[in-house]
Amino acid sequence: MSSAPLIGVKACVFDAYGTLFDFAAAAKGCRDVLGDSIDKLTALWREKQLQYTWLRALQGRHADFWQVTGDALDFALETLAIDKPWRLRDRLMNLYLTLDVFPEVPDVLKQLKQAGLRTAILSNGSPMMLDAAVRAAGLDSLLDAVLSVEAVGVYKPHPKVYQLAVDRFELPAAAIAFQSSNAWDAYAASAFGMQVVWCNRYGQRPERLPGAPDRVVKSLAELPAQLPSNCGRFHSRGALERGGAKCRRNWTNAFHLRF
Repeated sequence: MSSAPLIGVKACVFDAYGTLFDFAAAAKGCRDVLGDSIDKLTALWREKQLQYTWLRALQGRHADFWQVTGDALDFALETLAIDKPWRLRDRLMNLYLTLDVFPEVPDVLKQLKQAGLRTAILSNGSPMMLDAAVRAAGLDSLLDAVLSVEAVGVYKPHPKVYQLAVDRFELPAAAIAFQSSNAWDAYAASAFGMQVVWCNRYGQRPERLPGAPDRVVKSLAELPAQLPSNCGRFHSRGALERGGAKCRRNWTNAFHLRF
């Protein structure tokens, strides 16, 4: 994998949960009740949350991420036989609205803005959830857009979701750097035609899926070094043409799902 800066980037778009916001923070905020069950609850809650988004997309039965998150939490609490779960549910769900931001995030977003890049969130989260998280973290002034899958009514990794960023910024996919801590999300964005930095916070193994991240980092603190110093400018028309061809080729040949 090359260590050279990405070429032609004009906007940086971020996944939200696990990338900017620590989804484990909700359970940690209930340490007084959960005790040693924190890690088990966090893992199962997250696993079912993602599974439900994929299964609902395949069934064509969309529900927003707030409902999906609550359904996944109910499953996890019952499965783990958490004592008196009804006392925890509202507390955990409320904490999910104000998840901790990863420590490096505000400074990284400031650097990107100072470099002339546009910034956005592209997330499964509902508008209500994302608005609450962004405001709680004080990121409002550092983001040009907060994009939710609710605009298209289907979850990642459907290509309609990644198209939201292309349409919002009126840029070719290749002019967008997409950052996610979820490997499957990173690979899907790459297959769509975006340049991708996989923030592998959790030590995941590479996926066997269409696409591949252009760079892999362990923290978003490493992101500015992946971008050229004059990252607000295109380096060449050829780079964008190659990126556009990549987008068309990958989705024509490799992504034939219909939700």
